[in-house]
Amino acid sequence: MVVPSPSPIWTKKTRAVGIPAIDLSLGRPELSELILRASEEYGFFKVTNHGVPKRAVSRLEEEAVEFFAKPVSEKQRAGPAVPFGYGCKNIGPNGDTGELEYLLLHSDPISIVERSKTICSDPSDFSSVVNDYIATVRELTCEILDLLAEGLWLSDKYALSSLIRDRQSDSLLRINHYPPAKDVKNSGWDLSSRLDQHSCGGGNGRVGFGEHSDPQILTLLWSNDVEGLQICLHDGLWIPVPPDPSAFYVMVGDVLQALTNGKLRSVRHRAMANSPKPRMSMVYFGAPPLNAWISPLPELVAPQAPTLYRPFTWGEYKKAMYSLRLSDSRLDLFKIQTSNKIAS
Repeated sequence: MVVPSPSPIWTKKTRAVGIPAIDLSLGRPELSELILRASEEYGFFKVTNHGVPKRAVSRLEEEAVEFFAKPVSEKQRAGPAVPFGYGCKNIGPNGDTGELEYLLLHSDPISIVERSKTICSDPSDFSSVVNDYIATVRELTCEILDLLAEGLWLSDKYALSSLIRDRQSDSLLRINHYPPAKDVKNSGWDLSSRLDQHSCGGGNGRVGFGEHSDPQILTLLWSNDVEGLQICLHDGLWIPVPPDPSAFYVMVGDVLQALTNGKLRSVRHRAMANSPKPRMSMVYFGAPPLNAWISPLPELVAPQAPTLYRPFTWGEYKKAMYSLRLSDSRLDLFKIQTSNKIAS
């Protein structure tokens, strides 16, 4: 169900805000249609009645709050994030910065157990909490992808989710902590980060995490009750996303855009850090194995919809991602040129 309308079509009020909300307890034919439509029009939506236990969310949030409350010297023992572990301000290897600190973890249980030894004094408990959370949000991510596959009339309804269920999946968990704006001057945080006026409409404010799209297949995001997340609609308008700790937000990633031959488009988004309260987000990035080949699915290629992207592996795309700035459009590197014109 799309909130607040009882019908399967979101109201003008919801459309104006730009945040479709989908009740996952609906019947399957209607549900797959709603998810497909939201993914086509926005590349973004939130889901309610998602089945992720509150306890799984609250336990990980408690662990994260405890970690980020530690002295800087203790947190730094879990870093630097190259790429996994604790990071502060620096985002990636190309000079991107933000007003945040974070933990980046690979979804592999063994990797989490090893990394936990540098994060807390009780690594077994921390790794158990993280692995439990990842297991349940992975299932939700795969359920959404299976519904999308049905809506797209794919012959193999597991064509998308199987890439994430693969044991070699390169999926990640990122926990972001944005400090209160009032504490910045007294904590050594830099206030110089400003919005790029040419980025999807520009604006003013302190940037927590700059404009970008997620490179993976699908992103599942939970945040606390503090605002800050914004998405960019396909017409270039920035929309603030009201926080809702009872829901998960779903974002189409670059790889899903390539797999669907551009039918679904990854959503550009950013996080502002202007609140007097700390903001926490826990982000699961569903990704394929590094050696998985990515190319438009056959059902989504036709004479009137020719192939837009050349085949590439997730490892190749990931390498390209790390060579660019956060705001750069990475998929452009893999577009097929026809008649001296880049397909769009």
